[in-house]
Amino acid sequence: MSNEKTPEFPMQARMILAFVLVFGVIFATPYFYKLLAPPAPPKKAVVDSPKKPEAATGSSAPAAVSYTPPPAGAEIGAKEESTVIDTDLYHVIFSNRGGVVRSWTLKKYRDAAGKPLELVNPVAIPKVGYPFAYDFRDKKPSVDLNQKLFVGTSNGLSVAFQYSDGRVYARKVFEFQKDSYVSSLSSEVSENGAPLLHLVQWRGGFGDLAALNAYTQQQAIFYNTAEGKVEREAAKAAKDGPLNKDGNYAFAGLEDQYFAGVFLPTGNGTLYTTIFDDQVATPFEKEEQPYVGIAVGEPGRASFSLYIGPKDVDTLRKANAKLEQIVDFGWFSVIAKPLFLILHFVNNQYIHNYGWSIILITIVINVLLFPLKLTNMKSMKKMQALQPQIQVINEKYKNIPMRDPRQQQKNQETMDLYKKHGANPVGGCLPLLIQMPFLFAFYKVLAVSIEMRSANWFWVHDLSQPETLAIRILPLLLIITGFVMQKMTPTAGGDPAQQKMMQFMPLMMGFFFWKASSGLVLYWLTGNIVGIAQQWFFNKTMTPADVGIIPVKTAPAKKNGRK
Repeated sequence: MSNEKTPEFPMQARMILAFVLVFGVIFATPYFYKLLAPPAPPKKAVVDSPKKPEAATGSSAPAAVSYTPPPAGAEIGAKEESTVIDTDLYHVIFSNRGGVVRSWTLKKYRDAAGKPLELVNPVAIPKVGYPFAYDFRDKKPSVDLNQKLFVGTSNGLSVAFQYSDGRVYARKVFEFQKDSYVSSLSSEVSENGAPLLHLVQWRGGFGDLAALNAYTQQQAIFYNTAEGKVEREAAKAAKDGPLNKDGNYAFAGLEDQYFAGVFLPTGNGTLYTTIFDDQVATPFEKEEQPYVGIAVGEPGRASFSLYIGPKDVDTLRKANAKLEQIVDFGWFSVIAKPLFLILHFVNNQYIHNYGWSIILITIVINVLLFPLKLTNMKSMKKMQALQPQIQVINEKYKNIPMRDPRQQQKNQETMDLYKKHGANPVGGCLPLLIQMPFLFAFYKVLAVSIEMRSANWFWVHDLSQPETLAIRILPLLLIITGFVMQKMTPTAGGDPAQQKMMQFMPLMMGFFFWKASSGLVLYWLTGNIVGIAQQWFFNKTMTPADVGIIPVKTAPAKKNGRK
């Protein structure tokens, strides 16, 4: 029986809900109320330099070595040994037991402890096996190749593993480049001379396992050649058992928020893939969670280019043009991608700190959107100036039941007053709706920019993660500035219950942003501070007459039957 745990509410969904609640309370509620109410040393051996045919992916990636015929007799390793491949970017440890990867670290990226980032989940190995272990579908070989000792050979940047017992033959060859995230893999399995369909797998988690709710950020990815787009599947796609997903894919693999590991077939035929729902723990999460796993293969002899590295746009594009699409800018990519490019340009050319770059870009965005905000401010000022006249209408129809036909007369008088002065109860909604794409676009930019990972700003050590302090300063400042801005903003009156609800809005926003990335909170906080400055300027320079409302003197209310 599965111990599957319900995933935490995703940050993007929390933001959407926050905005829905904000707009509902601020605009929709008053409107409708008015109107309706370490391993062993590697074994070193010299092998012939393999021939590198042209890569089918169009990149400079090394291709798999030329075909090696099966040996006539047995070829079995004498003992378990490790082989280490070191490049400028990788430190990879192989084992000849199954020809698998025991460790794959990225030298230029650090984990939460400041060590090179380990992409393999060691805790999951006893349950799901090592990366690049074999997976078979219908017909399995007569021996368990994942437990057999292969004969391993290495020449520095390549390692080959070969096994034969006279009937079953298997060979894997990995090749690396000194300064590239692109490598290659070729694999073949046969029994009695007949090739077997086999897949190689990566299961039990991938990427930065120390990230907040890491399992929710990991997905299997496929590039659908026919549709020209990236498809994604979470672990739940295989909750009822391994899910076969075969097709004409340009690549398939795994991703988390900032890293990707994909297989790019060198041929053009069907790519066989299987998705797994692996309930495993990690070194950072003792409770088992659903991590997605994948196995990838081709009929007969499989040959792949591999990209295992950061989801950096330039690096992905250099490896293969299609890989760039792994970076998902979401619904508002037409805004998010330019924002992404501008943010990096400002940081790389001028500021050299992503925290200050976020602040500068946020100020510029708010200044450019000030005309829209000004429309909203005028609308709120106009509604505030009309409140005495609205109160007169409310007093006139006081204590009338909601179903009384005279309520229609009240609504009509209210709307006539709005129409006379060019006021709209929901007039401030449109400018804020126009700003929403910018808000979500910036959220997406901060979510996909690997440069944000480990980027610091004052006490914030990683702008891509929530603050590590026991008391998170940025969310608290966001709440405080929210209350200040609320106090400065003209109110349009209305239902007292609705007004009380509005008082808690800054607390609600603080709740939604408490576990958000520090970069996103910094963006919103900066927007609040700029908004306070703009509102102060408006309050000091704008009167009711400036927005087209001339205050009307109303008769004082009666007291004890006398005027």
